[in-house]
Amino acid sequence: MGSVRVEAYGSWESPITSDLIVSEAIRLGEVVLEGSDVYWIEGRPTEGGRNVIVRCTADGQALDSIGAPFNVRTRVHEYGGAPFAVLHSVLYFSNFADQRVYRLAPDSRPQPLTPDVDLRYADGIIDRRRGRMICVREDHTTEGEAVNTLVSLDLEREGPGTVLVSGSDFYSTPRLHPDGTRLAWLSWNHPNMPWDGTELWTAEVRGDGRIGVPARVAGGSEESVFQPAWSPDGTLHFVSDRTGWWNLYRWRDGRVQAILPMEAEFGLPQWVFGMSTYGFDTGDRIICSYIQDGRSHLASLEIEADRLTSFELPYTTIGGLQVVPGRAVFRGSSTTETTRIVSLDLSSGETQVLKRSSDLTIEAGYLSVPETIEFATEGGHTAHALFYLPKNLGFTAPSGEQPPLLVKSHGGPTGAAVGALDWGIQYWTSRGFAVVDVNYGGSAGYGRAYRQRLNGQWGIVDVDDCISAALWLAERGLVDRQRLAIRGRSAGGYTTLAALAFRDVFRAGASHFGVSDLEELARDTHKFESRYLDRLVGPYPQSRDLYRQRSPIHFTDRLSCPMIFFQGLEDRVVPPRQAETMVEAVRAKGLPVAYLPFEGEQHGFRRAENIKRTLDAELYFYSRIFDFELAEPVEPVPIDNLG
Repeated sequence: MGSVRVEAYGSWESPITSDLIVSEAIRLGEVVLEGSDVYWIEGRPTEGGRNVIVRCTADGQALDSIGAPFNVRTRVHEYGGAPFAVLHSVLYFSNFADQRVYRLAPDSRPQPLTPDVDLRYADGIIDRRRGRMICVREDHTTEGEAVNTLVSLDLEREGPGTVLVSGSDFYSTPRLHPDGTRLAWLSWNHPNMPWDGTELWTAEVRGDGRIGVPARVAGGSEESVFQPAWSPDGTLHFVSDRTGWWNLYRWRDGRVQAILPMEAEFGLPQWVFGMSTYGFDTGDRIICSYIQDGRSHLASLEIEADRLTSFELPYTTIGGLQVVPGRAVFRGSSTTETTRIVSLDLSSGETQVLKRSSDLTIEAGYLSVPETIEFATEGGHTAHALFYLPKNLGFTAPSGEQPPLLVKSHGGPTGAAVGALDWGIQYWTSRGFAVVDVNYGGSAGYGRAYRQRLNGQWGIVDVDDCISAALWLAERGLVDRQRLAIRGRSAGGYTTLAALAFRDVFRAGASHFGVSDLEELARDTHKFESRYLDRLVGPYPQSRDLYRQRSPIHFTDRLSCPMIFFQGLEDRVVPPRQAETMVEAVRAKGLPVAYLPFEGEQHGFRRAENIKRTLDAELYFYSRIFDFELAEPVEPVPIDNLG
């Protein structure tokens, strides 16, 4: 190996290129188990973001189950999730283009099961006894707000579905008793989000398939219930945060019983359907994942013995857990390994990797491993973050120079920064940037009280915590105080814009489909999030003055640094005018500004060429603003008002 070169931070040549990232990476989604087969979703940027169902058989052969142009993705709640179910190797899936449910038998063509009208379906389970699928339906065929219900679809004949349960604003997670005689489900109503308050219901399934009189088992406006599931012996289990932490419970003899209470999170914010953190190996043994101190764990829980035993695994982030007797399959990742589908033999403890999201291998000397940091923030609170130092085995910076810092504000805002290997972060650190991924107040993984720190304080607590993280690092001489930048997607984009409009700490910012006008978001977004801001800001329109006070679009006169914006032109969550209005205002003020809109993209970019363009454009933008030379040529970005 040659000698280490001395170059300014940001100018380091890196093998982690945007071309390499998009050519190698796929998104791994929902996992479904049937018999000895494992099915999962692959999102492929090189195929225009198309989602494909892959089937892996017992001999380890993984083959696509569905061909182009079909794209397995549902738009219920816009974010989707759980778009397919399986019975006897027959697939039932939602197709993105028309949102119809299709039936696909082996060696045949998909056949539609639902009509070509504006109905959407998700979170289906197969009712074998009655030859039907029970699922969530979102009806957009009438004026006004979409109508959500639980319906049944005939597995052989086309139809819109028969309504089984209605009356609530939202439904999820219909689950059948093992003998098919009872149904459990979750529901919630405006203004709650599912992590605020949900209700768990159960009812008899009558002989004709209709649902009897429901009984509420748990939940309410101040209790979030997550993932109801029946054990093999027919006992209803669920996760609830009634004590302040999402813990496991069971419903037996009409009573709710806690199972091993812990200051740990066995539940997650239900942004998409199909999220799963536990399943049954036997009637008395649960295989579960939980988050404690920002790290995921996989464990065996023996219920009657009240004993939790962790599996020794290299994965620090675990998701999508599915369990059948003797086997667990999940998505796992760590600080040095990208996401992969992992099969765990519950008897031997041996694991097998079925699929990797990326086969890209990079020398460890180019990989920055995050440090978990805690720091004091406003109001006497402590906040959390993951801090990545610049790392490149071929380069070092001139003596005395400190690196520029990218403050990453995650979306949600009820999301979380996790320590999984992220090529998007390594793209920056291998070029000489430091990155801090902030779990500001409101983030998941630290209990209900930490999530509620953001209630009524969106645009304040999140901004304070991002600024506190940046200044904490600068005060310790770890980053350059004069080269602090903030970036974020969606809700993280709002935090970015609020930090730039209301505080004078950062010298540059990047908003990826971020919110600039809270009023417009409250008036013009999809049903799932249409009342989200009631808790985060206040009821609208009663709190209209507060919405205006927190909206960066009304305070562009306070902006004082360059900004770049990225926006999907088919985004229904944050419509394009949110970005375009902000860009026009920043341009009129005379500040350097760049805007990159993308045709065909929704909320989050899925196409390889657009992911590549976004990475390189943001790097180019910082190179011009922070005045460093790029190691490799990238396509320039038009920057208005750049002197």
